[in-house]
Amino acid sequence: MDLTFANGNLSGSGSDDVGRFLIKGRYDESTSECYWTKTYIGAHDVFYGGYREGKGIWGRWEIQSTFHGGFHIWPKGAPEGNQDAVHEAESQTVDAVAVGDDVRRLYSMLFCAFRRLIRVSLRCLQQCP
Repeated sequence: MDLTFANGNLSGSGSDDVGRFLIKGRYDESTSECYWTKTYIGAHDVFYGGYREGKGIWGRWEIQSTFHGGFHIWPKGAPEGNQDAVHEAESQTVDAVAVGDDVRRLYSMLFCAFRRLIRVSLRCLQQCP
């Protein structure tokens, strides 16, 4: 995942087990608050909100107020807790590492449920006159 922090704006892109995504949001240097939307291309959005601390950004993700969990991201290659590496990320594009097995599990469950829904819908359409 690549993230860019510039003039209060946060943007980026990447891919994971779910697919390719774009990131767009904001950050506030005075409060260390960050919030953004991760948009999976041609699919759903995930809202993220959190705070920058010495070990990266910690916070909570949410999908339509129904699914939610915690997250932690930090600059790739930086040891957890390296404040200088996190501060440096504000002025340049960085590769970031995201952690959250619960997110991967959720996406996997959503994907399986979506596939089942498509199969049932196709069966219903085939049975219609």
